[in-house]
Amino acid sequence: MEHELKEVIKKCDIAIKQEDFDLLMNYYTDDAILVIKPGMIARGKEEIKSAFIKIAKYFNNSLTPTQGEMIILEAGDTALVISQTFLEADKNDSDYSMDRRATYVFKKSPQGEWLCAIDNSYGTDLIIK
Repeated sequence: MEHELKEVIKKCDIAIKQEDFDLLMNYYTDDAILVIKPGMIARGKEEIKSAFIKIAKYFNNSLTPTQGEMIILEAGDTALVISQTFLEADKNDSDYSMDRRATYVFKKSPQGEWLCAIDNSYGTDLIIK
């Protein structure tokens, strides 16, 4: 049986591709963090939304994220997602790999919805750089 988080992440990927950042923010906790790039973090929905707008512009408004193999480790209202994340874009000269081993942390809200608390598409590459 597929974990419901896979569908949540798929919806987030679609929102990023369609640049529907208002919708995307519905999938984040209020105090979430986004690793923009190693050494640069956005905190809270306002900063995260602003970061996604800048990221979209950096990639010539052509960014398409998809997920490959995914492992979900769940304990109570917290889940760690380890995922192959693939980024496609018209811009090919990024300083960072477009094929990543991402780590995401999700928390279940009191309403039972999974919300992203830590969005780190770089995964353990953060400690290599």
